[in-house]
Amino acid sequence: MERREAVREAYELYSARLVAQAYALTGDYAEAQDVVHEAFARVLAHPEKLAAVAEVEAWLRTVVLNLFRSRYRRRMVFDRLVRLGRVDRTPDEVPGISADRVILVAALQRLPRGTREALVLHHLADLPVTEVAALLHVSVSAVKTRLVRGRAALAELLADPTTERNEVRHA
Repeated sequence: MERREAVREAYELYSARLVAQAYALTGDYAEAQDVVHEAFARVLAHPEKLAAVAEVEAWLRTVVLNLFRSRYRRRMVFDRLVRLGRVDRTPDEVPGISADRVILVAALQRLPRGTREALVLHHLADLPVTEVAALLHVSVSAVKTRLVRGRAALAELLADPTTERNEVRHA
């Protein structure tokens, strides 16, 4: 557990700077965050590597840079295949963010966390109720209750987007 704590401390100390550096590389803030989070996820999988390093931030920066380079190479290969016509980049294959999806996500954000988690895991991740219950560490009946209340609250929110959050707290 001590090594995991070291990873957490390294995250608190260095993640913001690493994201800023990765942002300068990628030009995309979300991509920069993804690269840094992936680096820390890899370190968390093998925390002993962090313990063996003298300059933690420099080593993490190298991990982030290597991940960025790998993503960049994959993207370049994909773009080249698209240009050569070997791969079609059609709107059906590349999901976009539709107006409906934005409205749904905004409505979900207005629900209590437990209800939102149950709805997302069951309806969007397509997990059975028993698996959702196990993931959330609650009973199956609690998940079913959250789903019923959540669907009702979503119906209300999606019917009238001006509904305030406190009006759906019962969910």
